Amino acid sequence: MADKDLFDYTEDSIRSLDWREHIRLRPGMYIGKLGDGSSADDGVYVLIKEVIDNCIDEHTMGYGKQVDVTIEGKTISIRDYGRGIPLGKVVDVVSKINTGAKYDSKAFQKSVGLNGVGTKAVNALSNYFKVTAYRDGKEKTAEFERGQLKKEHKEIATKESNGTFVTFTPDESVFKNFHFVQEYLDNQFWNYCYLNAGLLMNLNGKKYVSKNGLLDLLQRKTNEDEIRYPIIHLKGEDIEVALSHGNGYGEEYYSFVNGQFTTQGGTHLAAFREGFVKTIREYFKKDYDASDIRGSICAAVSVRVQEPVFESQTKTKLGSQTVYENGPSMKNFVGDFLLKELDNFLHRNPATADALKKRIEQNERERKELAGIKKLANERAKKANLHNKKLRDCKYHYNDEPTGKEKETILEKQKESTIFITEGDSASGSITKARSVNTQAVFSLRGKPLNCFGLTKKVVYENEEFNLLQHALNIEEGYEGLRYNNIVIATDADVDGMHIRLLLMTFFLQFFPDLVKNGHVYILETPLFRVRNKQETIYCYDEGEKQAAMKKLGNKPEITRFKGLGEISPDEFARFIGSDMKLQPVIMDQGEHLQQLLEYYMGKNTPKRQDFIIENLRVELDLIETEKIN
Repeated sequence: MADKDLFDYTEDSIRSLDWREHIRLRPGMYIGKLGDGSSADDGVYVLIKEVIDNCIDEHTMGYGKQVDVTIEGKTISIRDYGRGIPLGKVVDVVSKINTGAKYDSKAFQKSVGLNGVGTKAVNALSNYFKVTAYRDGKEKTAEFERGQLKKEHKEIATKESNGTFVTFTPDESVFKNFHFVQEYLDNQFWNYCYLNAGLLMNLNGKKYVSKNGLLDLLQRKTNEDEIRYPIIHLKGEDIEVALSHGNGYGEEYYSFVNGQFTTQGGTHLAAFREGFVKTIREYFKKDYDASDIRGSICAAVSVRVQEPVFESQTKTKLGSQTVYENGPSMKNFVGDFLLKELDNFLHRNPATADALKKRIEQNERERKELAGIKKLANERAKKANLHNKKLRDCKYHYNDEPTGKEKETILEKQKESTIFITEGDSASGSITKARSVNTQAVFSLRGKPLNCFGLTKKVVYENEEFNLLQHALNIEEGYEGLRYNNIVIATDADVDGMHIRLLLMTFFLQFFPDLVKNGHVYILETPLFRVRNKQETIYCYDEGEKQAAMKKLGNKPEITRFKGLGEISPDEFARFIGSDMKLQPVIMDQGEHLQQLLEYYMGKNTPKRQDFIIENLRVELDLIETEKIN
């Protein structure tokens, strides 16, 4: 029987936390996962977003056409030119929970944040937080540390334009070893501009501005040579849509609510997917399969909603069933818009309609050709006993629907769900012994995968390794079924390991590019060297770090070169796949031509690629020699 004293439930068991303590104790409830900046949805980017959201709300209501952002080291400064916080409430709006203007629906009709929490979370999770409001020739400043007011300045006269200036430094005890990835910041800032045509944003001197909204977004996300017809761009009151079909596989969506990028979709995206299928069926008067209609689509949809209801404070998934109070359902609002505007567009543009029909019919042919092969592949996967021989699974999966009182905790763990893809028994064995069984799974490859560049999706089902991998990831029926939030390629740091890495990346980019585009694919960085003496052990990830470690330890330390993952003991490996795990995100530059990229690196060996390899090898050798001399 359990020790009774440990589970006594008395008055002493009840605790009351102030707003700062609660945010710092449960940061995931307010900003999602913490992370170190390697993932686009890590908390450090959410902090920036929470402050900028307030600037965007001002712009949306007609106040301020510019937002200036500066990132110096780990300190972020954000200046807008809206109305400015009322001076008497500067302290309250950033430090008193349930305080703000957004409870007044007249002032903020279609704001992204209605709970008055965002800026308070930034304040509580920052080592230093400073806010200054400029309003009608006066200014007021307040300074905080971890949410605690340290100095409230008196109002003084100013010549500054109206607006708000916020400076903060995220708390490194919460966001350990964090850094910013420029590509993630670029996407974040571009999205703001696409959804607010005419808004000018500056980031460290780089300007972002869009004139054509979601049309510009899709043009940046696609390439003219990769789409089947010119982008369809439709706008109505509180709704905007852009779409086209490409040459690849899967469905790619960018959905937004009141300027918020809803990375997990929600009711508005579900309404779009359903409404698009219905409109196409009615236009062509044919009952096409929904997967054939949506296959290879790339689309963006944005809606403006009164009092939006999100499924969490991070606002990544919309739960609202209606658009306005006593207004139409989300399903009818989006569906009716498409039935009218998309239908009219296709009638006015028969060439586009014909190209769309051909893409649908091609999808239909390919689906029917694959039907028999898929059935056999599924049977092979079952016979292979996937979950016992190839996959060491974990407890929490990204696409499980948690219920009960522990829902928030489970959701946080699901965001950490990771699958390591590795090769060989020794490497997979080391990772399996060192991993967290709650959130980390391991998939073991057998030998080098096939170079699938230029091949059709048929190869995914005919090749046993690819077939079993897609079953392990649960993406056979599409990206939405993805079982793990993080897909980590873990290979040896040698030529063979690099080759396997490239072959796996080719597989994802060729057949499941949305996994890469949505930031789910990473490379595991493991140390190349271990430098140690009797007092200290230092793990080094490159030659420069090794030289520095040798200099620090002195007296001829022991140096070990790790050639393979299997050479790293499970006890050591646990250090490299824990909370401080180093992950390199696989990021595609926006507008990068995917097929040209794959052809260049994975196609037939060309003189151009040979020249590239030789030239970069010379540069690398020169760097190594310079490091040795220094």
